[in-house]
Amino acid sequence: MTLLGLPLATLLAVGGAVAAATVALYLLKLRRRPVAVPFSRLWERVLRDREATSLFSALKRLLSLLLQLVLVALVVLALGDPRPVTRVEEGRSVVVLVDASASMKATDVAPSRMGAAREQVGRMARALGAADRMAIVKMDASVRPLGALTGDVAALEAALEELRASDTRADLRQGLRLALDALRDEPRPEIVVVSDGALGDVTRAASGLDLGRAAVSFVPIGTSADNLAISAFSVRRYPLDKSRYEVMLEVANLSNEAADVELTLLGDGAVVEMTRLRVEAGERHPRFLRDLAGASRTLEAVIRRVDGGADHLPADDRAYALLPERRRARVCAVTSGNNYLEAALLLDEYLEVTIVAPSRYPPAGRFDVTVFDGVAPPLAPGGGGALYLGIPESGGPVRRGKALAMVGFDRWDERSPLTRFLQGFGDVQVARGHALVPEKADRVVAASEQGALLVAGRRDGRRFVALGFDPNDSDLVLRPAWPLFVLNVVDDFVEEDTSYVSSFRTGEVWRVPVPGDARSATLLSPDGGRSIVPVQEGRAVLRGEAAGFHEVVAGEGGAPVRFAANLVDLEESRIEPGKELAVGAAPAPPPAPFEAGMRRELWLLLVLVALALSVIEWVTYHRRVTV
Repeated sequence: MTLLGLPLATLLAVGGAVAAATVALYLLKLRRRPVAVPFSRLWERVLRDREATSLFSALKRLLSLLLQLVLVALVVLALGDPRPVTRVEEGRSVVVLVDASASMKATDVAPSRMGAAREQVGRMARALGAADRMAIVKMDASVRPLGALTGDVAALEAALEELRASDTRADLRQGLRLALDALRDEPRPEIVVVSDGALGDVTRAASGLDLGRAAVSFVPIGTSADNLAISAFSVRRYPLDKSRYEVMLEVANLSNEAADVELTLLGDGAVVEMTRLRVEAGERHPRFLRDLAGASRTLEAVIRRVDGGADHLPADDRAYALLPERRRARVCAVTSGNNYLEAALLLDEYLEVTIVAPSRYPPAGRFDVTVFDGVAPPLAPGGGGALYLGIPESGGPVRRGKALAMVGFDRWDERSPLTRFLQGFGDVQVARGHALVPEKADRVVAASEQGALLVAGRRDGRRFVALGFDPNDSDLVLRPAWPLFVLNVVDDFVEEDTSYVSSFRTGEVWRVPVPGDARSATLLSPDGGRSIVPVQEGRAVLRGEAAGFHEVVAGEGGAPVRFAANLVDLEESRIEPGKELAVGAAPAPPPAPFEAGMRRELWLLLVLVALALSVIEWVTYHRRVTV
């Protein structure tokens, strides 16, 4: 026999205290109170008979005390939850991995796949044998146990109430690793995977894992594969007209039939565009919506099937994005006169441009960007990032190399924010200039075959971009690429992203820039929940689980930073349920039935016996048997 509840020392202490209190109460009960009678001689015979049976009365009173002490012993022993050692050793140790990925939000089974999974696990918990133990693990992008191995059905049902599907994938490999760690050295180890089977490459997830004695079984969830999804969504402002924007999205039909879809685009909560699409079965339908207006910050795309067909996963019917915030940037142009430069800067209404001659530099005030046209004076404090057009022989952030003539951009980094949207950049002809000699940490953005022509980097913690020739000595200023290049540099320095804005992807670690130097921040989720997240190097760090618009506030009274997150995961949108799970050489079978029994049979039996004795003692006391 072993105790799984309170330890023996605690039981002895509790039992001794309660037994002493019981004896004290019993002794108090024996105190007789005086009773006035009308004529004492009438009671003399009764007293003589009483004396004759005094021994028998004492024995009855001792029987009453014994019953009360037995009651105390039974209740105290029940607190220890005694179990036969053999029963404990033979019990099953089960870790249930419950798939909590986005596909488990599908509604092809009522109330949802996650609801059906909770019901299945609840049945297993209620059917556990007296010596069986179970642990429930939530398995999405992160793997979290919802409790330790236990046979307490109430605790398991409470853990089931915490199960919610997130907008992420499920990490089966991490789930199996956690289960194997939890079951190490446990008797009869078992792993039960409850899932719709949308777990990616199961063979790869299980490769290299030693299952040992652990048996793996599978409980399939789900019946249908019909689903429509937004599988891509992004937005960008036009560089030369930031009040307008364009949207790129993709609608995927993962059903077996064609679908008529209504697409609605919401800008700041109001409808800005609505259209209908015909998407064939299995088709991924891209859509570009150009020259849109009516939104300043938030965009949301919503699809709805209008032909009456099934769409079982609502989670991927919406997508979210934030437009880059438009703010007025201060630019100082240090030039002796350059109409092409001034014209490029005046194209953006959100630029506040100050033009000064080199002899009057630096002007009063602070600036986000300083443009040096053919000069390189020492950069004044508060000048922001620096753009150098035509590096002079001395004073520039990079050394000027050999002279070049009649060259062009033979290669450039198309992924750089400095060269995006630059159509025909490779056709630019440069009459004369100089190759740049970058330092080790600098980045060559564009170059000719004879040397670097466009270099970006940092000096003393301040960013710079250097062009190895005077734009007036080339045909760059005559091309649309010229104002785009200047505005790209300005936008990059003020950290305004004019490219497609890809919102954060759920299931990944998010690093959200926040102002100030706080060590922690408060995250407000789309469902209204609040949580505290750490801030490292000016960025709030968290693992994203929910799609929608989030806010994060660093420190007390900090300015809220809003950001968007999307599911846009085609694999999660493929909700066709899997009927088999091959973890190992053969598909995992269904879990073996549990032998339902009295969960805490010994302690419950002890309590029932104590209640029965209590009733017997009450009846015998009132019938004057034990008094």
